[in-house]
Amino acid sequence: MAVVYKQSFKQSETDNVELSIFNCGHQYCEPGYTWGPGIRDHYLIHLVTAGKGIYKTGGSEFTLQAGDLFLARPNQLILYSADQETPWEYHWVGFNGACATKLVQQLPFTETSPIHHCRDTAAALEALNNIFLSRGPDPACEARMVGYLYLFIAGLMQEASELEPRAANSSSQYALNAIKYIQFNFSHDISIDDIARSVGVSRSHLYRVFMSNVGQSPIDYLTSYRISEACYLLKNSQLSIAEIAVSVGFFDQFYFSRVFKKAKGVPPSRYLASIEQESREAAKP
Repeated sequence: MAVVYKQSFKQSETDNVELSIFNCGHQYCEPGYTWGPGIRDHYLIHLVTAGKGIYKTGGSEFTLQAGDLFLARPNQLILYSADQETPWEYHWVGFNGACATKLVQQLPFTETSPIHHCRDTAAALEALNNIFLSRGPDPACEARMVGYLYLFIAGLMQEASELEPRAANSSSQYALNAIKYIQFNFSHDISIDDIARSVGVSRSHLYRVFMSNVGQSPIDYLTSYRISEACYLLKNSQLSIAEIAVSVGFFDQFYFSRVFKKAKGVPPSRYLASIEQESREAAKP
């Protein structure tokens, strides 16, 4: 009789724009347990630690066993199913963010081969366990989870480089340098031309680099980052909305309110009111 067990965590709200964990967990599957066919809105990596199963995507079918990893990409039709005789056990992490595509491009997966046999299963499993053990609603919990995710990804990057040494992708490096510039300077009155000059490319080339590596334009990334920082300040500071606007690089409060409402569906004042209401409800006995 197979042991059936599932323990999972789903992040309901994330503040980390660059890399955010959507979910993680550990499951002993029942015989024939199947998910799909369907799609996810984020990247999802499973590590098989026991048993067997199949993974189907892109018209191909892969048989996996202990030590194998499989990757699902956002909006990619997938199906995975546990073996009827020896159903698998796996750990997983789902994530996305501005840096996610760039990081995944450096992992040992390709469009035609979304699987990889892990060379250091113990280290990968430890990182996934640590992600799950760090779960929680606080910003500190999310930071720890993302930290362990980076360690998990770094280990797979190392395995990818050992399998096929290759020169650094200059396109992804331009994107990474631009993201760093934005993170260090978002509170200033910077333009896309400033960002392009900082990494040594033209404005049009920066746009192409961002679209291929980040999946959005530089101005959309800059705006998203500023709004994310504004949300953090609304939750965790006593600054006024006008002060928060200036602190994240908007020097016109009314323009800030319009951009914020477009991104979050409500103006900053209502967003703040909802936070205060949640705090009052949580404080009730």
